[in-house]
Amino acid sequence: MQSVISSSSSDTTTSLAVAEEPWVRKPKLKVGKARPKPTNFTDTSFKAKSIVLSQQSLNTAAPSANAQFAHHLSLLASRSDSQRRESLSYLTSTLTPQQKSLPQPVAILLPKLLPLTLDGSNAVRTQLIKLLRNLPPEDIGDHMQKISLHIRAGITHLAADIRNTALELLEWALEVDGQELVSCAGGWIKTLKTICTVLAWNEEGTITGWTASRATSGRSGDKSLAKTLSILASLLGAGLVARPPSDDPGKNQGRFPLWYVDCHMLPKRSNAYGYLSLFGPPKDEDSQGYEDIEERRRVFQNTFGDGIAKGASAARREGGEVGRAAAAVSKALEEGLGSLV
Repeated sequence: MQSVISSSSSDTTTSLAVAEEPWVRKPKLKVGKARPKPTNFTDTSFKAKSIVLSQQSLNTAAPSANAQFAHHLSLLASRSDSQRRESLSYLTSTLTPQQKSLPQPVAILLPKLLPLTLDGSNAVRTQLIKLLRNLPPEDIGDHMQKISLHIRAGITHLAADIRNTALELLEWALEVDGQELVSCAGGWIKTLKTICTVLAWNEEGTITGWTASRATSGRSGDKSLAKTLSILASLLGAGLVARPPSDDPGKNQGRFPLWYVDCHMLPKRSNAYGYLSLFGPPKDEDSQGYEDIEERRRVFQNTFGDGIAKGASAARREGGEVGRAAAAVSKALEEGLGSLV
């Protein structure tokens, strides 16, 4: 019994000792007395008629439209997908195809817009195509060589969505100025080789090597293949089919001696004879520009004639949307090459 009492007394002593420690004590609050204020308390009870801030500039004038355009153009390099899409949307709303004067020239816009062809966001690439369609068509021809470089890079991309965007970009370029596209340096041979690589068509018209890029299985694959063949037909039509001359001989008889004035005028584009490489290193056959339709026909017949003809014939047997697109390719070959096919 004595040991129990002693143990209980020792426990009581220990608890009292712990309670007397300063970190255990609780402040005793008296009734009617406010709590102590914290150490970081700021007194805001004062009233002032005005607050003066040094080095403050207030201006009611909003930034000009050109300044906002340049600001959103710089935001195209942002890391945020939504920011790039919103900037493209703003730029699209400020441009129209009939607009004569642009806030920034096309030579400055395209180097910032074309890299977005390989953007990972589908919404950004869709908005990019809308913006490009709002650019004045007459200002695009001089930059077709740069556009063709990004088209070829996108068509051979591993992602199917980016390949489809590059095909839409190629379709837009053909609508704007197909003749300039097939005439610029590398725009004819390299573009055809890129499309044949995607279709896995070689010179003999058979499928060889790695064919992972040729999506032909399923509905989405059939649509992608049909779209590729349709754009190939448009490209062949632009490069092989002769266009009627702008001047009609019967129409010019009343304007003698001003016949075929357009043929004797100064070129309307810069570096009109750049394809000759007079002041640069010689170019190979793929990188040359073929402005003459007979030259394009000759090079096409020697390099792609049999392969594309046999590939289109094989695709026609698949039927459906792919068969109709392949028939358009065969029709373009017949119109462009005639009896040579």
